[in-house]
Amino acid sequence: MLTRVLVLSALCAAVMFAGCNTTPTQDGAIAGGALGAGAGAIIGHQSGKAGEGALIGAGVGALGGALIGDQVDERKQK
Repeated sequence: MLTRVLVLSALCAAVMFAGCNTTPTQDGAIAGGALGAGAGAIIGHQSGKAGEGALIGAGVGALGGALIGDQVDERKQK
C-alpha cells in the first residue's frame, strides 16, 4: 500500500510540474525521477523494501534525467 502511495505521489508531482514553464533539464529531472521511482519500487518490492527502492530509484532517475535534459538544453542553445 505504501509503495502505491509513493509511486502515485511521484507521478502526481511530475504531472503538476510538467505544466509549468520549465527547462529541458528540469523536465528531464522530473520525468527521470518519476520513472526511477516506479522502477525502484518494482525492483525493491522483490527484496521486500519497495519504499527504499522507490526513493533510491527516484534519486538516480532524477539525476540521470537532469543530465540528459542538460545536454538537450545545450544543443538547443547552439
